[in-house]
Amino acid sequence: QVQLVESGGGLVQPGGSLRLSCAASRIIFSMYTMGWYRQAPGKQRELVATITSGGSTNYADSVKGRFTISRDNAKNTVYLQMNSLKPEDTDIYYCNAERFTSRYWGQGTQVTVSS
Repeated sequence: QVQLVESGGGLVQPGGSLRLSCAASRIIFSMYTMGWYRQAPGKQRELVATITSGGSTNYADSVKGRFTISRDNAKNTVYLQMNSLKPEDTDIYYCNAERFTSRYWGQGTQVTVSS
């Protein structure tokens, strides 16, 4: 059974930083496009950032210049470095692995940006 386990969420003040991690198991990690999505209660899940197997990245306009997605294929882990955090970044953040018709989700980690 595929597992994606997120960590690194928490409470941070506006302007602060957090680094999310997502460890994958039971997939050929290097072949998957990995992504981070976020969702607030009552809202649709939205894309934050993705990174392909070849290392190409894509970001939502709202996080460009503040967030950086990266991956370590040796550790089967994808990261999301979040800087200059804003209250509107408060959400549950989900890790995603996608390849052709296969798609997997983690359980989510809460990020709260508040003073």
